[in-house]
Amino acid sequence: MRQKLKIPRIIKIEQLDGFKIQCMFNNGESRLLDFNKIFSDWNISSDDIEFKLLDLKEFKKVKLRNYTLSWPNIKIEIKDEEDKLEYYPYEIGPDVLYQLSKSVENENTKPGSLVKSARLKAGLTQDQLAMRSGTTRFYISRLENNKTDIELSTFRKIIEAGLGKRFKLIIE
Repeated sequence: MRQKLKIPRIIKIEQLDGFKIQCMFNNGESRLLDFNKIFSDWNISSDDIEFKLLDLKEFKKVKLRNYTLSWPNIKIEIKDEEDKLEYYPYEIGPDVLYQLSKSVENENTKPGSLVKSARLKAGLTQDQLAMRSGTTRFYISRLENNKTDIELSTFRKIIEAGLGKRFKLIIE
């Protein structure tokens, strides 16, 4: 049976601050890339193509292209089959960028952590919350441990029926 590979891809550049770039990956996770550390670890020298990126003005020209970070101002020369030179922007693969990055997710903003905190404040067990919200203790446990995703309708049911709170979602 063929397995579906989950390849990390960048879907949004969220923030650029100096040599730090915060990106959203296709799994919904925000991750921070600290290029000061990355370039230091890579021991960039004047012979390396990345050397131009040590100039903050050049570094900040980063764009999102093909689900990865791309610097169109840094050109890579590649010969085609007919020995003609082709020029491509400098890019680092999203799989490499994912490994080099650190999660910036705050545990307290994950749905499961919010449910657990509210359940404990209400003095409820997982069994009691499951019974009130029409789910199972197993589901509540997986949710609170951030091991499962949650549909908005189920989240609302847990908040309103299970916890007796008002559910309000704001998108700004």
